[in-house]
Amino acid sequence: MPWLDWISLFVRWFHVVAGVAWIGASFYFIWLDNNLRTPPKWKQDKGIKGDLWAIHGGGFYEVAKYAYGPEKMPETLHWFKWEAYTTWLSGFALLIIVYYFGASAYLIDPSVNAMSPTTAISLGLGLIFGGLALYEFACRSPLAKYPLAFGIGLVALVCIVSYLSTQWFSGRGAYIHVGALIGTIMAGNVFFNIMPNQRKMVAAVADKKDIDPNWGASAKLRSVHNNYFTLPLLFIMISNHYPMTYQHPQNWLILIAIMAAAAWIRHFFNLRHVGTTKPGILVSGAVAMLAIALWVSWPQSPSHTSNEGHEDVSLVDEIGKKVTANNAVAQASSEVSNERVVRLITTHCVGCHSRTPTDDIFKVAPLGVVLDTWEDIERFAPQVVRRTSVTKDMPFLNKTKMTDEERQEIARWFAQRER
Repeated sequence: MPWLDWISLFVRWFHVVAGVAWIGASFYFIWLDNNLRTPPKWKQDKGIKGDLWAIHGGGFYEVAKYAYGPEKMPETLHWFKWEAYTTWLSGFALLIIVYYFGASAYLIDPSVNAMSPTTAISLGLGLIFGGLALYEFACRSPLAKYPLAFGIGLVALVCIVSYLSTQWFSGRGAYIHVGALIGTIMAGNVFFNIMPNQRKMVAAVADKKDIDPNWGASAKLRSVHNNYFTLPLLFIMISNHYPMTYQHPQNWLILIAIMAAAAWIRHFFNLRHVGTTKPGILVSGAVAMLAIALWVSWPQSPSHTSNEGHEDVSLVDEIGKKVTANNAVAQASSEVSNERVVRLITTHCVGCHSRTPTDDIFKVAPLGVVLDTWEDIERFAPQVVRRTSVTKDMPFLNKTKMTDEERQEIARWFAQRER
């Protein structure tokens, strides 16, 4: 459906713009907090905890942070919340458009776990909001008073969700659900903690009451959590372009390893902002990323490149066993047989879109779309016809020289299939 592609395009574009605004604000305020310096005595007497001077865009800026709050509320107070809310709302809309409307193609992989779209969507929503509930419970429990124990619990939660999602969904769908959980936790930190505590602070200043230090401390802690989540989430946002990660047999371990390395690298910059430079953190993070790249790129045996526990049946066998048995002969001269479509896809598509690609450029199936078996073809049929017969951008650079007549055959076959 071309209209759905346009909706997806604009929602994705909006999501990226909103995400840039949110992440930019998050990075800036963490940097700002870490670079505040002790102000002169006259500022301290006004309740200012730290200040900072900066130059940007041809102007000087003076920023001050109060220990608790100003004596009087300013007429204009800028809040930073809609960056988070719009990022989450657009991201969740994109999840629905791509992975829930297209669950049969992008969320469900029968070779991983055959289930109905309703079941898959329910499991996905359960992972996202169940994980959020567990995180909020931990933050509000006595566990939050013990940073090491809390950190171990949080890492365990992410690891469990990463493993379960790869056992339930396609690799691409699994990664995006881990990202959706992290993004929901981050937006939840703003909605459930940071904003309510800041409203309390504003109300206290307006009513000339004392500000509870715990309000600001709690909001700051959640902001720091978001800061460490940012780089792992950004990786997941771009990961669907790199199937060598989510299609790997140990895709859940790869995801955990990359997220851990990304958070570790972020830690280097957070320390650097407070004047502590530890090159070993950055070097070890880079080495970890290199090790992961080597691990992912290490040649896999054919038994590993196919999905575990499922025989990699060739298309020739499929023709004999299933296609012919399921109306391989056309009912009329204008109709296109299933057998003909299989031969077209074998000729023009399977070189790249296979569990064991033979193409000289693509060594992993682009976007996780594999067309090795008849079940694969049926699963990705809407995507195949759209890319070959509507947008006509596949095969890539038309390197297999698919003709317009062949594209029309695929379109007619799909129309027959939908009747």
